[in-house]
Amino acid sequence: MEGEAPPGDGPPRRRSLRRRLSGVTDLSSIIKAYDVRGVVPDQLSPAVARAIGEAFARAVVLPAGASRVVVGHDMRDSGPSLVEAFGQGLTSAGVDVVRIGLCSTDGLYFASGSLDAPGAMFTASHNPARYNGIKLCRAGARPVGQETGLAQVRELAEGLLDGDVTDGDARPGSVSDVDLLGDYAAFLRDLVDVSDVRPLKVVVDAGNGMAGLTVPAVLGTAAGLPDLPLEIVPLYFELDGTFPNHEANPLEPANLVDLQAAVVAHEADIGLAFDGDADRCFVVDERGGAVSPSAVTALVGMREIAKEQASGRTATVIHNLITSRAVPDLLGAGDAHLVRTRVGHSFIKQTMAEHDAVFGGEHSAHYYFRDFWFADTGMLAALHVLAALGEQRHPLSALAEMYTPYSASGEINSVLADAAEAAVVVERVRGAYVRAYPEAVVDTLDGMTVAHWDGVHPQWWFNLRASNTEPLLRLNVEAADEDIMIKVRDDVLSLVREENEA
Repeated sequence: MEGEAPPGDGPPRRRSLRRRLSGVTDLSSIIKAYDVRGVVPDQLSPAVARAIGEAFARAVVLPAGASRVVVGHDMRDSGPSLVEAFGQGLTSAGVDVVRIGLCSTDGLYFASGSLDAPGAMFTASHNPARYNGIKLCRAGARPVGQETGLAQVRELAEGLLDGDVTDGDARPGSVSDVDLLGDYAAFLRDLVDVSDVRPLKVVVDAGNGMAGLTVPAVLGTAAGLPDLPLEIVPLYFELDGTFPNHEANPLEPANLVDLQAAVVAHEADIGLAFDGDADRCFVVDERGGAVSPSAVTALVGMREIAKEQASGRTATVIHNLITSRAVPDLLGAGDAHLVRTRVGHSFIKQTMAEHDAVFGGEHSAHYYFRDFWFADTGMLAALHVLAALGEQRHPLSALAEMYTPYSASGEINSVLADAAEAAVVVERVRGAYVRAYPEAVVDTLDGMTVAHWDGVHPQWWFNLRASNTEPLLRLNVEAADEDIMIKVRDDVLSLVREENEA
C-alpha cells in the first residue's frame, strides 16, 4: 500500500498568502486542485518542472515505497524539454524514470496501471499552445490532488526553487525508454469486442491532438491488431501543438462544426471528437447532431451494468451532480447502485475506488472504468459506443434519443471578480428561489443545486458552481421540456449577471 505524503505546516491557502507577502516563490497560480497548468516558460519553465519532479519524488513517490515513475507527453513543442527537466528532478532524488514518449493521457494511465508505478503526463489538454501542464498519479493510476499529495508537492517545489537544500546522498536514478502504444491498444481491444459489429463509417476529429496517434493504433491496424469492420475518415490527425485548425476542445460547439459537416458529407454512421490529450471523447450522430455526454454515460453505463449482472453482481455507477437526471433514472431502473459526486476527476476516481464502481461518467465527457484502474479513458468509451451502435440496426440518432428524455442548457459561464463575488451571487440566487419556490430542494454538494419536483421527478433543476481554475461561475440547467429550461436558464442568468448592490 502506498503511504500518504507528510502533512505541511498549515492550510495551503494560508501558506500561499504568506509566500506572496514574503516575496518568495509561489506556485499556487499553476498548481491547482487536480493538476499543474501554466504558460510556458513564464509560469512553467524547465526549472519549475525540475523542482516539481524532485518534489513529487520526495513527497509522493518515495514515501509510497516506489522506485520509478513513468513519464509521457503530448504533441506540444514544450513537452520534451519539460520532461527532460522533470526527469532530472526525479533522478536527483534517486528515482528511476521510464519515458514512454508521445502518448494520450489515458495511455499514461495505462502505463501507470500496467507497470504499477506512479506517473506524470505532460499536457495542457485543450488549452492553447502557449500552455503546458502535468497530471500526476500514484501507482495504479490513482489520482494526486490537493488533499492527496499535490499541496505537499507544491510546498516542497517552492522551497527548492528558493534554494532549500535536500539530501544529496541518494543514488542518482536511471532513465529508460519504452514503447507501450501497442500494449495499450491491445488492452482496450480486449475489453470491448467490436470485431463482429455491422460495418460502420466513422469520422474522427483528432483536433491535431494525441488521438491522431491513438486512433490508428486502436481502431486501425497500426499496432498489428486484426482489422475491424470500420472505415475511418480522419480529420486533423497530424500532431501539432499549435492547433492550426481549431482548439482541441470539443466541449465548445464551434469546435465540432468541422466534424458535424464531415459526418453529413461522408454519409457516416457516427463522428468522434477527442480533446488535445485524447482522454475525453465527444460523439456526433449520423445527422451531425451532438450526442450529450450524459446520454453516453447512460448508454455505456447500461452496458457495464449488464456485464456485472451477467457475473451475478450488483453494479455501482458513479455520476457527477451535473450529469442529466436521465442517468440515475435509467441506470437505477437497471438495478444499479448510483452514487452522486462532486465535479472533478480526483473526486470521481476516489469515489470509484471507494465503492468498487464498475463505471463513472461526467458531463464534460470524462468516462471512468474499473477495468481501467478506475481512471478515465475516452478511447474505451468510444469503443463501447461503436459496439452499441454496431450491434443493432438503428441509427445513432434513434439510439441516443432513448437516453435523452430531458432538455439541457449546457454549461454557461459568467465572469466574476473573485470568490467573494461568487459567494454573493450564489446567495442572491438561492434567496430568490427559496422565496419563489419554498418546496424546492437545495443542496450544496458542489456549489448550489436547486431542484423542483413534481412528486417523483424534477420538473427542473439548476446548479451554480464556481470554477476551480478560473474566475467563472458555471450554470447548468435541465428541465422536463425546452420551454421550462429556457425560462429557468434566463431567470437564473438575470440574477447572476445583475449589478451587485453597493
